[in-house]
Amino acid sequence: MFITCLDLEGVLVPEIWIAFAEASGIPELKRTTRDEPDYDKLMKWRLGILKEHGLGLKEIQETIEKIDPMPGAREFLDELRELGQVIIISDTFTQFAKPLMKKLGWPTIFCNELEVAEDGEITGFKMRIEQSKLSTVKALQSIGFETIASGDSYNDLGMIRASKAGFLFKSTDQIKNDNPDLPAYETYDELLAAIKAAV
Repeated sequence: MFITCLDLEGVLVPEIWIAFAEASGIPELKRTTRDEPDYDKLMKWRLGILKEHGLGLKEIQETIEKIDPMPGAREFLDELRELGQVIIISDTFTQFAKPLMKKLGWPTIFCNELEVAEDGEITGFKMRIEQSKLSTVKALQSIGFETIASGDSYNDLGMIRASKAGFLFKSTDQIKNDNPDLPAYETYDELLAAIKAAV
C-alpha cells in the first residue's frame, strides 16, 4: 500500500511567485525555496515586499488565473492516479492553489492558509504543521502506507529522503550536486517510469 507524494510548484505547475514577479514587475519576488531553504523567512520577506508595493491577494489571484499546468502535467497526474493514491503536498496556500487544482482535475492537495484582511492585504500565513512535507509523509507511514516522493526544492528533501523511493524532478544544478545520491529526472515519462519501478 503506497501513496505518491508530489510537490506542486516546479513539478506540476510553474512557480507562482516567479509568474507574479514577472506580472508585477518586481524581480525580487522571483526568490523561491530553490534559493531560500527557510520558508518562514522567505514568506515574511515576500509579505513585506507586497505591503511596500500595496499589492494583495486579488492581484496575485489574477496572475494565478493565467497560469497553466506544465505541458504533460495533467496527463502524468491522471496516469499516476490510475496506479494508486496521489497527494500533492505543497507549501503554497489554499487561496493560491484552487484555480490550479481545477486545471489539474481536482487532485488532493495538502497546503497552508493565508491570513487576509478585508481590504485584501495578506497580513500573515498559517502553516498547517511544522516541516509539513516531512511531517505528512511520516504521518502516512505511521498509518501503514509506504510513500514515494518527488519534488524540486530544498523543502522537498525531507519527504524525498524519508520515503521508500524519492526523486528530484526539474531541480536546480546546485540541489542535484548537493544530493548526488538522489535520482534526478527532467521529464514526466522518466519520473513515471521510476515511480512504476519503485511500486
